Parts: sequence; C-alpha cells; structure tokens
Amino acid sequence: MPDVINLGEKLSRIHDLWTPKVIADLNDAHVKLAKVKGEFVWHHHENEDELFLILDGRLVIEFRDRTIELGPGEMVVVPKGVEHRPVAAEEVHLLLIEPKGILHTGGVPDPRTVTDWERI
Repeated sequence: MPDVINLGEKLSRIHDLWTPKVIADLNDAHVKLAKVKGEFVWHHHENEDELFLILDGRLVIEFRDRTIELGPGEMVVVPKGVEHRPVAAEEVHLLLIEPKGILHTGGVPDPRTVTDWERI
C-alpha cells in the first residue's frame, strides 16, 4: 500500500539549492522536490519534457523569446528541446516531474549537475 508523502516534511530535509531530491516514482518518471535561489544555467532537454509546480515563492523561467513568472499553485510544462533558464530572486520551493535519468542541466557542464538522484 502507498504511504502518504508530506511535502513540508520532505522540504525540511533539503538544505542544498538546485539539487532536486526524489520523493516518489511515477511510471517512468521521478517526482522531485527542490529549493532554488539565484540563476540556473541555460539549458534544454533533447528528449524530455519537464514539469515545474511552484509550492512557495516566485520563479521566473526565461526563454530565448519571452519570460514567464510562476507563483504558488502555478505550473508549467517546458517541452523537450526548448532552451530555458529558471531564476529565483528569493528562495523558491518547487515540485518537479521529470523522466528518470534526466540531467537537470540538460547536459550543459555545470558544478550543480546531479547524476545520482538522492531519495528523501
């Protein structure tokens, strides 16, 4: 039987920025939580769509041709192949749904690239 996942409790265990943590598996995808602040690297995902759901704070996602801003309770799906850069002026808590094996930097070399997803 499935267990209840408390997002607040899981978020309290995240201390590093831009380092998503796996909280559940959903078919061939991971459900992840992350805390972010500042600018991330420009990147795209060749074969994967990416879902951002904002739990707390305001996240700007820059695209080459426009910018969107998301607040709590809002989400966006960034289609595969679309270059983007998340930016957070203040700390943002978000939930991501991404295919297993995705590199959150899209293969762009960056010290924040995660290759071994930690589960919390």
